[in-house]
Amino acid sequence: MPGIVVKPRARILHGHDWVFSSEVLKVFGNPADGDIISLKDGRDRLIGSAIYNSQSQIVARRFSRRRQDLDLDFFWRRIAQASEYRDRRNVDPKLRRVVWSESDGLPGVVIDRYGDHFVLQTLTRAMEMRKDSIVAAMIHLFGDVVIIERNDALVRKAEGLELRSGVLRGTPSQIAIEIEGVKLELDVLHGQKTGFYLDQKHNYRIVAGYARNRRVLDCFANQGAFGLTCARAGAADVIGVEESPENIAAAKRNATRNEVNAAWVEQDVFQFLRAAEKAGAQYDLIILDPPSFTRTKSRLRDALRGYRELHMRAFKLLSKDGLLASFSCSHHVSDAAFSETIMDALVDARRSARRVRRFEQAPDHPVLPAIPETEYFRGFLLEMVPGR
Repeated sequence: MPGIVVKPRARILHGHDWVFSSEVLKVFGNPADGDIISLKDGRDRLIGSAIYNSQSQIVARRFSRRRQDLDLDFFWRRIAQASEYRDRRNVDPKLRRVVWSESDGLPGVVIDRYGDHFVLQTLTRAMEMRKDSIVAAMIHLFGDVVIIERNDALVRKAEGLELRSGVLRGTPSQIAIEIEGVKLELDVLHGQKTGFYLDQKHNYRIVAGYARNRRVLDCFANQGAFGLTCARAGAADVIGVEESPENIAAAKRNATRNEVNAAWVEQDVFQFLRAAEKAGAQYDLIILDPPSFTRTKSRLRDALRGYRELHMRAFKLLSKDGLLASFSCSHHVSDAAFSETIMDALVDARRSARRVRRFEQAPDHPVLPAIPETEYFRGFLLEMVPGR
């Protein structure tokens, strides 16, 4: 088997599963992109099997600590293990992330389930080359299901892969899910990510628990899940702000489907917040759930400036004892950086707040401590301190 020898201080020797191009001491056996390779340290000791791609900054991603092939049996076992783990965590079997990439030993593979519809992403070259085996393993495990690929994530470009979406198996039908009693329609072929933010699934109930009799502003509302769960929980008023006309249309349909009242504003959130401040508007609960502000470390400073302005403007619009539920979904923004940015925004807004709780990604998005990139989601619930 071809492979690479890693440098003495490579992070893979300290628990991580990635090898960056700068950490390669020697390549042997002339591996092709997408091949399975062996990883060795400087003493010629095997440290695992990995997938290889010379076009990527991450040239190797380990998927086993022993010699292992990527055959149908391997995919069947890994997907079954991932599913069984979520069963033990009592995650809804019909609404879950079934596979979460490195966290489940399948680097670059994401599988989300919405009833009998499965959405597959193959974000690394080796897994793209073995997509048929992954689909065959899914059929073996889950039966006669619809499988859709959402390979339109920009990260594929770093692997030298084209972007595509489409139906791999079966005939899709309209999909509706239920979150905290709220029914939501999904578009898994065109919606954001794989059609829904499954990483937020358990947070809708938590945030809605604070909404009763409050004026709620749901920013980056997407298809309205936060706003609608708050409305159903007894919010006095709900306004959802979202710049995508498709998402606004879906949010309106979802509101009608659930027979709840909410106002929807198709506008850039920053523009809305500036205008609301000028108009003297005030809210009792504001939700900030933006898409990732940066997907690269080089843009982190710009992202933090954006987060700071966003929070500053939200703090200015909160009532004296108002609440802010704020989320970040970029692993480049650490807990410390996110907290410091919020603190700076409080200073800018001349407000004081106490932290009520933390938010984490759902348990079907497991985190490996040795691979910090598996933890990309974080959030806080803050309560304004009146008179300070």
